[in-house]
Amino acid sequence: MILSLSTGCLFTLPFQRIFELSVESGFDGVELIINRNFERIDAIKLVRSLQEIASIHSIHAPFMEVDGWGGKIASIKLSVQLAAECGIPLVNFHPPSWMGLEIGFWRWLYSIRDFQKEIGLDSNVTVTLENMPWTGKWKINPNILSNTQRMVDFIQDHNLYMTFDCTHMGSGKTNFITDFFLCYNSGRIRNIHFSDYGYGREHLLPGRGILPLTRFLNHLRSTEYQSTVTLELDPHELPKGEINLLESLKEIVSFLRTETSPRTDAPREYTQETIQVA
Repeated sequence: MILSLSTGCLFTLPFQRIFELSVESGFDGVELIINRNFERIDAIKLVRSLQEIASIHSIHAPFMEVDGWGGKIASIKLSVQLAAECGIPLVNFHPPSWMGLEIGFWRWLYSIRDFQKEIGLDSNVTVTLENMPWTGKWKINPNILSNTQRMVDFIQDHNLYMTFDCTHMGSGKTNFITDFFLCYNSGRIRNIHFSDYGYGREHLLPGRGILPLTRFLNHLRSTEYQSTVTLELDPHELPKGEINLLESLKEIVSFLRTETSPRTDAPREYTQETIQVA
């Protein structure tokens, strides 16, 4: 598996330093989030300069307003164009929010029959949709396709792939492994966002929440999954000071490599019954 560091983990630092730290701590590369640092600049020039430091395995399309990138639809298309130009294999985006009344975005999403052809432009860029979290006292998911089976059906029907976010799924279902295998068995997962969840807080360090992450990784290594596992933490989860920060990142990389190391037993299809037995 490919271990990647989301730039969101260290968004207070300059991009160049984030990329340097990803190399120094042992990650295989980076997931680049398009944020306001991309306003009014030559995006291709910036990305290519960063690729001289570390590989970029994925781009996360903007989830906030970025001047010059347009709305949600335009920013997804621009992210795919940037990825294609710079040889980046994957672009991820968030689904529309029904609570935010993103009706135009919602209609557009359902209007696309084949995302890889119409949005990915038949390039080498894989387009993925991310599952979103449940929030608040009453555990409401403000985004469409919050039901796992409906999301699986949608990505299959529209030739779309998936970024599976552990903390987002775990925010609604603490024992989320059954839902993971429902997604995995679709053959559509191409990226995994890895972090813990607990006590109403998302994107915690592994072990600081309540999710069965070690068990999840043990299941994951029993599959044929060979794509990206992306560490996506709240920046407040990491220590201040670059020496301590670097050591913390190295420990996480060591943990992930240990728990995802290959096994000799053959992979198999998973059902709810086999997961419960395991």
